[in-house]
Amino acid sequence: MPAVAAPSSAPAPRVPDELVAAARDGDRAAFEALVRATMADTYTLALRLTGDEEDARDVAQEAYLRAYRAIGRFRGDAAFTTWLYRITANCASTSLGKRSRHRHEALGDDAPIADEHPDTDPVAMATAGALRDRVNDALADLPPRLRAVVVLRDVYDLPHEAIAAELGISVPAAKVRLHRARRRLREQLFPLPGEEAEARAV
Repeated sequence: MPAVAAPSSAPAPRVPDELVAAARDGDRAAFEALVRATMADTYTLALRLTGDEEDARDVAQEAYLRAYRAIGRFRGDAAFTTWLYRITANCASTSLGKRSRHRHEALGDDAPIADEHPDTDPVAMATAGALRDRVNDALADLPPRLRAVVVLRDVYDLPHEAIAAELGISVPAAKVRLHRARRRLREQLFPLPGEEAEARAV
């Protein structure tokens, strides 16, 4: 599925290959330039994943520390920004795990979900400013583990395999979480007849 419209700004464009190569060779100034070029989008991703500004700052800082330590091993198989987003997702997952270690959702990742409209991608439908605000609110209302998957897939266009690897789950579990997240967003943003009444009754 192609990348969809993000609730705010789209992910950063690919940074210059020569800048990445210089940073990989140990040029600290080049890495600092990469930080400046990607900081806004890295923080935005961290905020979307954590839902908390202070946590997002901590996650972004940790992501850049990890990236700095690992830049020498960056092979360029994916774009630098994609690699950085994966690191950020991993840091956010660790942060959320610490925050909610003793909290669990009732449904497991393998629980079947019946959705009569599985092809409806609520995030992709967020084109107007007012609707994007609603999407941001709806994303914030999602449980963190569902929010992480739908943001990484539908906003940042990471493949299921990368999402699963960075969140420490299986690919089938990532797909189930994405399906569940999309369904909850659709029901909140675009309720069908009967769903709105059910939502008010809950």
